[in-house]
Amino acid sequence: MVTGRPVSTAALCAATALLHPGRGRGPRRGRLLFAGSAAHVGPAPTGLRSRWPASRFRPEWLCLVAALVPALLGGSLLPLLAGAVAVPLVGRRLRARARVKERDRRADTVIELCAAVAAELRAGSQPAQALRFAAHSTGALGAEEPAVLAAARFGGDVPEALRGAAGAAGADGLAGLGACWQVAVDGGAGLAAGLDRLEAALRERREQRERLRTELSGAWATVVLLALLPVAGLAMGAALGADPLRVLLHTPAGLACLVVGGALEAAGLWWAGRIVGAGEEP
Repeated sequence: MVTGRPVSTAALCAATALLHPGRGRGPRRGRLLFAGSAAHVGPAPTGLRSRWPASRFRPEWLCLVAALVPALLGGSLLPLLAGAVAVPLVGRRLRARARVKERDRRADTVIELCAAVAAELRAGSQPAQALRFAAHSTGALGAEEPAVLAAARFGGDVPEALRGAAGAAGADGLAGLGACWQVAVDGGAGLAAGLDRLEAALRERREQRERLRTELSGAWATVVLLALLPVAGLAMGAALGADPLRVLLHTPAGLACLVVGGALEAAGLWWAGRIVGAGEEP
């Protein structure tokens, strides 16, 4: 087992490599200057330089930064190994949360699209013109916008194109827009009135989802509190002079307790997350 100065040196080297990742800026600038058709000579634009650090930074790498503290205090590389294991797990969780936010944002733009199309129709615009204006102003159609607008402009199957665009996460409301469009074309019903009802239904579903998340926030807070209890116990032991990190990281009984406790902690978090996450599913 490695202790003392070598551990501190290794931990500080890891911190240096993590906090100063910008050694390859020259090659990246070269690839930026000569990529595609951008024949730009000279230094990169200020806006691009300001976005480089943000594009390279990933929040999950903070797990290694947090692991440096117990690694230095306990004189062991085990916390760094645990932090390295946590990086992909935390990254996966953060990406899942980002997908949920993107889905909600897309759902909001679909609601805005329905409201904008209905407003344009009442203002006297034709359906294709109203859809084109609303799509440009809201961006709700995403990558399928050219196909949908082409179908609307040249007499194609607009409902089918809208159903195809509804396959994106959070854009399922576009299938309702396609149904309203088809009913208005085939049966002569008012498209604006149908879109008003669709918008009201989508808003009600969004409000219901928000209420459910508010009710589950207390359960998530309980899960986080239970997960932090072991850390609080270690802090209390250190305050009492028991040196829990030395016991956990440098004794066979402590290592056994650390492995078993870590496994139970991970299983408990996974189980609690599954229970609370099941309540969030639509």
